Amino acid sequence: MSLVEQVRSVLWARRRRPDEVAYMLEVGHERFAPDDALRQAVEAEQAGFDGVCGSDHLAPWWQPGEPAPAACGNVWVWLGAVGQATSHVPIGTGVTGLVHRYNPVVVAQQVATLEALFPGRAFLGVGSSEAMNEVPAGMDWPSTDEQLKRTEESLTIITRLLDGETVDFAGDFFRAKGARLYTKPERRPPVYMSAFYEGAGEVAGRLADGVWTLGDPMQAPKVIAAYRRGCEQAGREPGEIILQSVFSWAEDDDTAFEAAREWKGTMVDENYTEAIADPAEIYRKAEEEVSDKEFKAQVIVSSDPSTHVKRIKTLQALGATVMVLMNVSGADPHAAIRVYGEHVLPELRG
Repeated sequence: MSLVEQVRSVLWARRRRPDEVAYMLEVGHERFAPDDALRQAVEAEQAGFDGVCGSDHLAPWWQPGEPAPAACGNVWVWLGAVGQATSHVPIGTGVTGLVHRYNPVVVAQQVATLEALFPGRAFLGVGSSEAMNEVPAGMDWPSTDEQLKRTEESLTIITRLLDGETVDFAGDFFRAKGARLYTKPERRPPVYMSAFYEGAGEVAGRLADGVWTLGDPMQAPKVIAAYRRGCEQAGREPGEIILQSVFSWAEDDDTAFEAAREWKGTMVDENYTEAIADPAEIYRKAEEEVSDKEFKAQVIVSSDPSTHVKRIKTLQALGATVMVLMNVSGADPHAAIRVYGEHVLPELRG
């Protein structure tokens, strides 16, 4: 059995067929306090989601209270609580930025420890973060080329450590001297890399166990193709194709929309690439550049479960093996999870 087959057979335990799509709930730590986020994780397992992950943010996409509350608890602390409070769902980050805040040796230690505590369940999602998370921690936000180079160096160290190596590494941005993991779990936790463009997709193909990208019909096929090229160049079998979407459910469509509008900042490309670190500026820019119509076209906002089903099916047809569904239902996130468990997931699984 190949590494990819091992990952799929263990990680997504509810998957009934090799070609069946898995559905993972992402909890938005920018919006929900750690105790509420923990409750959502437990409810997600009970509702039948195939996995749970949490966003790894230091700052939110909006100023707290304008237009919504904000939280940003530490996702790694939360994951330990999630593992203890749930019984079988895979758990991990969605995603951890590798450019500055986190030393790659420590990231490898964290995910290895999570897997040792909850065997067969841990995974690591990684990416290049955003200025809002790194500038407050002391970083001068770099160019997109440097962001990718930093991510690649860090990911190289992490994957080598998880593979059981003792690592000496002297890069332009990160160092390791005789680093090794002394707690080494039986199963190597998989690492999935977030990629929004082709260059990052190729790095994911060379180093990661899958690619994680937005369910955008215009961009996703290009990123997936780049990921496959990276795999081929490295002589590796392609792993998971993880597509992410965002949903908001409420008793009526207007409430579902208004309770999610604070996430408009996620749709502005410059918020990922430029040195924009002030949450108030991020949201102000989003309201100026993203119309309500554009937001509704990108986010699944509806009171009708069948609309959620149709939109998700359209996205997963782009080639997903895993769909990450981020719950931004600010009006009642717990009711939204129940609706997914009772109406959406059963229809998706057919």
